[in-house]
Amino acid sequence: MRFSVLGSGSKGNCTLVEAGTTRLLIDAGFSCKETLCRLAALGIEAETLTAIAVTHEHGDHVRGVGVLARRLRLPVYANAGTLRAFADRAGELPLCREFGTGEPFVLGDLAVHPFAVSHDTADPVGFVVSDGAASLGYCTDTGRITRLIRHHLERCSALVLEANHDVQMLRDGPYPLPLKQRVQSSMGHLANGEAVRFAAELAAERLRLLVLAHLSEVNNHPDRVLDEVGRGLVGCAGVSVRLAGQHRPGPLLEVP
Repeated sequence: MRFSVLGSGSKGNCTLVEAGTTRLLIDAGFSCKETLCRLAALGIEAETLTAIAVTHEHGDHVRGVGVLARRLRLPVYANAGTLRAFADRAGELPLCREFGTGEPFVLGDLAVHPFAVSHDTADPVGFVVSDGAASLGYCTDTGRITRLIRHHLERCSALVLEANHDVQMLRDGPYPLPLKQRVQSSMGHLANGEAVRFAAELAAERLRLLVLAHLSEVNNHPDRVLDEVGRGLVGCAGVSVRLAGQHRPGPLLEVP
């Protein structure tokens, strides 16, 4: 099983996961054209995509879903709350596949288990995706790490995890107070330190590859994230850490 974060941040989020002949997009927050360009940069032909799975209805995660699904005749997997919340923006979808939060489903060579996260949307989820041999976790846009999240992600050897903001940069930054409070709330976004502390816990289990994602371009900086990694993952030499970018796709990575 391999994956690539095609881009992650407030301007768009999309991740490719593949195993066998199955190619799944988690979210499609870029325009259809931009998504296809990023896939092409990895040597992926658009016609080989299998489906889109949606975490929640915010524009930076669903902006391209409708056009992409119609152009490529792709089924869109989402729970009922999310489907209702972005139906008007997506337009008519060729195929909708509704899943229940917490209920796993099979998509070709991949087993997908959606789990609840804490974000200010209708029914947001993260995913554990498995090919039967290894598991990849995907968890962005959550204001806190719950016991449920920990339960699902402790079995993953690879993880895409949000590290949205540096607390001091957010506090001193240009956002109005209500927006700062939203970001820091239990239904907002994870700070760098929270993400790294959680990753350190998972490193004691199975985690071997960590991709930190959804970095704010206003309230964060790669150097701040790496500083937290250096302090928080001391003694976790078996874990490889990468940062996902906003403006270009990351490499195709093998799930260990």
